[in-house]
Amino acid sequence: MDQGHLRITEFNRNVKKIEFHHPAHNALPGTLLEQLEQAIVDLEQDPQVVAAMLCSSGDRTFCAGANFEELVAVHDDASGLAFFSGFAKVINACRRSTKLIIGRVQGKAIGGGVGLAAATDYCFATQAAAIRLSELAIGIGPFVIGPAVERRIGKTAFIRMALRPEQWFTADWASSQGLYQETHPSIATMDEAIGTYLNLLSGYHPEAISELKRIFWEGTEGWDELLLNRARISGQLVQSPFTKNAIQAIRNKS
Repeated sequence: MDQGHLRITEFNRNVKKIEFHHPAHNALPGTLLEQLEQAIVDLEQDPQVVAAMLCSSGDRTFCAGANFEELVAVHDDASGLAFFSGFAKVINACRRSTKLIIGRVQGKAIGGGVGLAAATDYCFATQAAAIRLSELAIGIGPFVIGPAVERRIGKTAFIRMALRPEQWFTADWASSQGLYQETHPSIATMDEAIGTYLNLLSGYHPEAISELKRIFWEGTEGWDELLLNRARISGQLVQSPFTKNAIQAIRNKS
C-alpha cells in the first residue's frame, strides 16, 4: 500500500521544491509530517538557498489534513500528543526557518492543509483552492493550526471558519482575508506566475530575505510552547467516543 512520500528537488540553485504525496487526498500521517519538518530544517544547511516551494502532488486536493487512519489509532494522551505535535513542529519549522516558504495550493485544503498554507510566507493558489476547517464536526477543533491561521486571516474570519466546519470558503474569500497572496484561474497560470516569482527571488540578497523573514514572524516567539499545549488538547479530545464515531462514519462513506 502507498504510504505516501516526500520528494525534495531543486527548482533552481537558490530555491528548493518540497513536494508531499499521499493517496488519501494528500493527507499527512505522522511519518510524512516528520519528513516535512526535517526537510524545512535542512534548508538551513545551504546558505545559497533563499526559499523553498511547499507543494503537494496531483491536480486536485492540496491537503486533506490529518490522516484518519492514525486519528482512529490514537488510544492515549501520549499517542495523541505525538500525532498532533507533528503539525505543530511543521508550522514551527516554517516559522523559524530563515528561508522563505512559498506555498503552492492547487486544490482544496482542509484542516491541517489550511494550517500549512497559513504557515507559508507567500502563498499562490488556484480558483479551485477552497478551504474548510472541518475539525469541530468530528469533535475536536483547529487548535494546533489556529495561531497560524488566525495570524493570516484575523480572529473574526478564523472564528467564522472554526464554527462553520461544514462550509467551504472560496479561494477568492481566502485571498480577500489574506491567506492567499495570489490566486490564478488554473494550475498552468499559477505555475507560470510561481516560476517568474521564484526566479526573481533567486536574485535577491539572502541576508535581506532572512531579516525580512524574522520581521514577518515577530511576536510568535512563544509558539513552541503554545502549539505543544494546543496539541495536548487535540490529543485528548480525539480519544472521545464522539470523535471515534464521527471519524468512523466518515470512513464508512468513503
